[in-house]
Amino acid sequence: MTDDESAEYYTLLCDDPSHEVVLVDCGPRQTDVILALRKLTGLSLWHSRVLARQAPVIVLEGLGDYEARSAVSVLRSAGAEAEWRQEPEPGERTAPSP
Repeated sequence: MTDDESAEYYTLLCDDPSHEVVLVDCGPRQTDVILALRKLTGLSLWHSRVLARQAPVIVLEGLGDYEARSAVSVLRSAGAEAEWRQEPEPGERTAPSP
């Protein structure tokens, strides 16, 4: 490519960007949230408990839109505060979380 040429990139409409599920807070029903984490991630009970105590933490990555929303719904029904968000594109910078 020469200096006069520029590259153009397009996002296809069929490309579903991947999403991540974030456990923001465990809430008052910690046991229910730990069991929900175990169900979603397939981790052991001990690892699920450790993950729940590290909140805010990314629980799942690389999910489609529907899967991410479903996982958040499971966590919220267990009493947790959770959210889903689109994963940043490679090379995209995000602000560090406080």
